[in-house]
This record gives sequence, C-alpha cells and structure tokens, in this order.
Amino acid sequence: MFCKPNSKKGLAAALLSTCIAAGASFNAQALEEVHFLIPGGAGGGWDSTARGTGEALSKSGLVETISYENMSGGGGGKAIAHLIETADQKSDTLMVNSTPIVIRSLSKVFPQSFRDLTPVAATIGDYGAFVVKKDSKYQSFTEVVADYQANPRAIKIAGGSARGSMDHLVAAMAFKAAGGDARQVRYVAYDAGGKAMAGLLSGETQLLSTGFSEALALAEAGEVRILVMTGAERNEAAPEVPTLQELGYDATFVNWRGFFAAPGISEAEKAEYVSVLKQMYDTEAWEEVRSRNGWTEIFKPGQEFVAFLEQQEKEVGALMRELGFLR
Repeated sequence: MFCKPNSKKGLAAALLSTCIAAGASFNAQALEEVHFLIPGGAGGGWDSTARGTGEALSKSGLVETISYENMSGGGGGKAIAHLIETADQKSDTLMVNSTPIVIRSLSKVFPQSFRDLTPVAATIGDYGAFVVKKDSKYQSFTEVVADYQANPRAIKIAGGSARGSMDHLVAAMAFKAAGGDARQVRYVAYDAGGKAMAGLLSGETQLLSTGFSEALALAEAGEVRILVMTGAERNEAAPEVPTLQELGYDATFVNWRGFFAAPGISEAEKAEYVSVLKQMYDTEAWEEVRSRNGWTEIFKPGQEFVAFLEQQEKEVGALMRELGFLR
C-alpha cells in the first residue's frame, strides 16, 4: 500500500496504522522537494555548500527531490532580488549565502539585506586561511608577519574578490592582531579565486587569503602550502596547520554559511526546513560531506540566526569603517 504525503512540500504526515500494517517504509520527516538557489557560479563555496547539503539530505532520505540553480551576478544581489521578486512561487526554495551578504549589504553592493529574506539557519562554518606557493621562502606565518612589520608594503596579499570583501577583511584582521595597521595591508583584488591563485603562483603576490576548504583543495593538488588558519583550534582535516591564536595573534574568524527562504513563507514552513536541517547532522551522509570539506558545524536556527547576523553586522561594520570602506 502506498501512502502519499498530504502536501507538496509538507512533512510526510504521521504514519498511518494501515501503512504500518502494510510494512511501508519511508522517512516520516521527509520533505518532498527542495530547490537550492546558488548566488554564484559552479565550484565556489556557495556551490559546494548547497550541493554538499543536498547530497546529504538526499542520501539520508530526508528530502525526496533535490534540484540546484546557479544564478551569478551583482555579488549575489541578482539571486537575492530574484528570490524576493518571485517569493510567491518559491516556497520550496532555499538560497545559500554567507558572510558576504552582510558585507555587501553594508557597502551597498545591493540594496537588500538579510532582513528582506527569511533567515532559516546557519549550518556550517568555513574558516579563513593564508597560503603560499609550494616553493615560497615562507615556512611559517610568523615569518610573513616579521617581514610585514619591517615593511608592510613588501607583502602583497591576493584575494579572489574586491577590496573591502571578506578575503580583504580577514587579512586586515590578522595583520591588525599581529600589531600592524589594518589600513596598510596591501591587498590585491582578483576577479575570482582562480585568478588570485594564478597571481600567487606567478609571484605577483606572496600570500593568498582564501577559505580553509578551498585552501585544503589547493594543498591537496600540491600547488600550495597552508601557513595558518583562523579557527579557535586546529582542524581535523589538516591538523598540522596552526591557528592564528596559537601563534600569539588574538584573532579568529569563521565564515558561516547557511540558508534563507523567500520572504513571507509561513512559520510552519520555516520550521519544516529547520527540522530537516537539524536532523541532517545525525546522518552518516552528512558526516561524509562535512569531513570531506573540513567544515565545522555551527547550527543557528531561526531567531538565533537573526541575532547572530545582527552581531556580525556590528563587528564587520566596525572593521570596514576602520579601513575606510564605510563612513
């Protein structure tokens, strides 16, 4: 006997006694469909987060049908505007985002903010990392700091996004913690991570500021060495890589990644998404995805997520003002 869920996207209802008698087997908490909207291109951090989450939800049976849509443009603003404009048709959609939604909103890259969406939950954290090319003279981040303190202009730091972006702000934070002037950080902006990597390998820059998961992939390919990462403690994916804190620099940073739904969805619909994402953490499929990417879990649902975003807005805004990007 087949028992069909009562709604297109709803929880798969209570198990009916007739279904139990017939031996039906399906996840009582499964959603029928989730469509992931990704505000950037293939291969980036947003893309890997959405597809990794979708993989875990699908393999664990928590969601029956998963689909993906990459929508680049406007620093993520195109996808945000699309989700808002088509909200009435997007109750099955989760848009992935991260710290840049706060940074780009503050700097007016796009007019919207997280307040114009429905924050569902932060799900993972990806730390920042600084890498050098394989044959670099630098064997530790303390050696980079020593040269920076002697002459800040001698250290050029590549990043795959514009000045004032996350890669820039993480670099400014690290060198400020090392006793430097954050405004003297010589950040070289490249249009995408691949171009920033090329700049590092060609010798145009000495250091690359990037995400820890991206750094792991580059290191595995044998092209770079990771000097330091921004977590509060070492990560099991690369236990040999020290943290800024253990080197004596009082700075940590985690780039949260999480999901937003369209504005106007019901509290019940939001609760369904929160429930399914929470259940995901207990699955073997999720542990495989998480460990593969070196992600840390930072589950912050609903109002806890909103409070976290408001606090980050204050902290990031203060650093951006110090660097002259905000008045």
